[in-house]
Amino acid sequence: MRRLILASTLVLAGCAARPEAPVAETPPPVVAKPPPARGTMIGLTAQELVGHFGNPALQVREGVGLKLQFRSARCVLDAYLYAPESGGGVQRVTYVETRLPSGVAADQAACISALENPS
Repeated sequence: MRRLILASTLVLAGCAARPEAPVAETPPPVVAKPPPARGTMIGLTAQELVGHFGNPALQVREGVGLKLQFRSARCVLDAYLYAPESGGGVQRVTYVETRLPSGVAADQAACISALENPS
């Protein structure tokens, strides 16, 4: 009987789960953001705008908000940034307005293209 108990103990010990070595998680790959297109500027930060368009031609604090203006020979883009309603956090674009230098409204996608490719 002792042999049976000893043998079953050894068999069960062989079946026990072995601790696995911790696997180092690789960070997710960094994916480059595509350039802003019509309707996608909402939610961008000031840093992201500057990274894409360069330094703004005008930066104005308006109450709790921030207006960044980017200009080319063909159009003007105003991006309005506000912090979340909760009051904390980074300011993000909530509204974008595009116009020709004359003041007439301009297509947002065309203006973005003109800012990306000034000629």
